[in-house]
Amino acid sequence: MTTQSVNPDGPAADLTPPPPDGELVASRQSAPPIREAGRRLPWSIRRNSTPHLALLTLGVILAAVIVVWGGGLGEFNQGQLTRVMIYAIAIAGLNIATGYTGLVYVGHSAFFGISAYTTGILVVKYGWRAEYTLPIAFIVCFLVGLVIGLPALRIRGLYLAMVTLAFGVAFPEVIARFSDLTGGAQGLTIRRAMLRPPAFSGFTLSDRGKWLYWLCVVILVIVMVLVHNIVRSRYGLAMMAARDNEIAAAASGVNLAAVKTISFGLSGALTGVAGGLFAMYLGSLVANDSFTLLNAIALLTGLVIGGEATRFGPIIGAIAVVYIPYYTSDIGQGQAAAVLFGAALILIVFVAPEGLTGAFFRLTRKVLQVVPGLRTPVAPDQREPHDPTGNPPTENPPTHARP
Repeated sequence: MTTQSVNPDGPAADLTPPPPDGELVASRQSAPPIREAGRRLPWSIRRNSTPHLALLTLGVILAAVIVVWGGGLGEFNQGQLTRVMIYAIAIAGLNIATGYTGLVYVGHSAFFGISAYTTGILVVKYGWRAEYTLPIAFIVCFLVGLVIGLPALRIRGLYLAMVTLAFGVAFPEVIARFSDLTGGAQGLTIRRAMLRPPAFSGFTLSDRGKWLYWLCVVILVIVMVLVHNIVRSRYGLAMMAARDNEIAAAASGVNLAAVKTISFGLSGALTGVAGGLFAMYLGSLVANDSFTLLNAIALLTGLVIGGEATRFGPIIGAIAVVYIPYYTSDIGQGQAAAVLFGAALILIVFVAPEGLTGAFFRLTRKVLQVVPGLRTPVAPDQREPHDPTGNPPTENPPTHARP
């Protein structure tokens, strides 16, 4: 026995905790926690609850108001919005391969050009209606994407980026090689009368811009819904698994070859639709001007600014790609506009490295959070008995009473 344990006035007695004060304990239990009392934000709502559905409905109404407002703008401003939607469709296609699957794709402008020339050749050489060429452009770019995606089975990272870069650089040279069909360096011109709106639309030839605007609205909505369903499907989970960890994905049964190849095909197909619309918008196709490597960099820049692997990132990125050069050109002319554009891009990437969409949702979560909804409980009498053999339940199940 030590001296400290015998002497109550020793140092050991000083370390003994004092007896709990009853009033102090009661006051602590009755008072709310300091963290919960001072923390009023963020508000939490459950998914698919009434407030959540009300917010979604409000967002849809706001989007519809913006679309209707854009339909009444002048020819120039409406044309800018049409360009935004075309670029949004193209960036949505790039988002499939680069954002969700993790495949670095630099030469995406080639798909843009292939589909644009597909539309131009079918309209000018064979007299097709421009709208009917969009499914053909979709299929052609899907098949080309499957072929271009074959190197992705063996290489990745910067090596894959170099292969796709070569594809984008070689495209204008290939177009120049087939000058009899594509017009070569002189370009391919689609006459205005060939882009007449269809009779069922109610638009005349002078309303060609309005017809193209509403056509882009419909196709953009279809593409957004399609991408949303792809991402939420089993194939979408396989894409993201291949992006995050290929070895783990393969060990889990994901067919990496099929996932990568189909991702390239879908990416090219969606961008192909945008290229066909771009041909209808421009009316004049020159490979050395509209489908160069700068166009590919613009698509990639729009994806980074908007936010990779996000639903609304392509739209935000397309707005940035179209309007930032436009407003910086008003501030400074010539090289000054290019410098301002580059500075604006660096500032956006520095402030929001996850993209503008990611930054928006990061700030929104500080105010409002959407938590998973509650599952509807199943009544005990409605539960199905579990039978590992898969046989249907019998009316008099056997009893296993112990002897």
